[in-house]
Amino acid sequence: MRKNFESKSLLELYQYLHLPVDLLDVTEGFTIFNLKDVGFTLPYQSASYRPNFFSFLFVKEGSGEYTIDELTFEVKPHSVYFTNPSNYRTFSWTHIEDICLITFDEAFLKNYINKEIYDNFPFLLTETVKPQVVSDAFFQSVEGIYKQIQQEYLGKAEAKYPIIGHLLAILLYRIKEHIWQDYNPIYEGNRSSQIVISFKRLLEKHYRDLNNGNVEVVFKVQDYADAQHLHPNYLSNVIKSKTGKPIVTWIAEKTLVEAKTLLQRSTISIKEITYKLGFSETAHFSNFFKKHTGTSPVQYRKAHLL
Repeated sequence: MRKNFESKSLLELYQYLHLPVDLLDVTEGFTIFNLKDVGFTLPYQSASYRPNFFSFLFVKEGSGEYTIDELTFEVKPHSVYFTNPSNYRTFSWTHIEDICLITFDEAFLKNYINKEIYDNFPFLLTETVKPQVVSDAFFQSVEGIYKQIQQEYLGKAEAKYPIIGHLLAILLYRIKEHIWQDYNPIYEGNRSSQIVISFKRLLEKHYRDLNNGNVEVVFKVQDYADAQHLHPNYLSNVIKSKTGKPIVTWIAEKTLVEAKTLLQRSTISIKEITYKLGFSETAHFSNFFKKHTGTSPVQYRKAHLL
């Protein structure tokens, strides 16, 4: 087994860890289920992996540990634990009675909640957060919400994922109000952490400005470096060492997310999307999109237009 694993989805991670995947439907980048239904052989210790998705654990009854880089956190009953796509981590379980896991990717947040997702929920940009043990009253309130989400997830409503998106937004607002009301990610961690967070924020803002027509030129690595008064090589090294992904990969992934959103939720032509995202020709955009998704922009739009 490899020492470290880059996971694009929870399905891919569970396949790597040789865990059952029949509970997972990742067609829209979202999952929810109770860990007691997975069938972990306890005590369980995972291999090291880096996820490409956000996750929330709602631990009503259970115990274990999460380790992110050199930090280890104990997971206790009535705790809420959040992680995002960032550093390598492992998890272990000694007892699982009632633990709800919710995962979602950035595209899901953009498609079904809000394009300005990080403005509304800045805590999503945090690097490392220890589990929060919450009051009985608060846990009961969020439990009611995530059980509604699970009910919709298991159902077959035509508007299934828009409904889940609305419920997830309510859950995020509740968590923000109770746990991260005054959270500002720019002050978290050391200098390298601040550089990464500032880059993520600028990346998000820049593509929002592109979509709104406020800017016409797509940023290159030099532009992101200039914005923080850094040498581009230094910025690239920090991003790679802190996140495990080159800065060009971050930019390509953001471009892909925005392309999917535009193809699904707008009526502008593919030619307009091509230029909006900084490609000089439609053929270049199509090749880029097909390389990362396995389908053409035209086919993707026909299959996913909302």
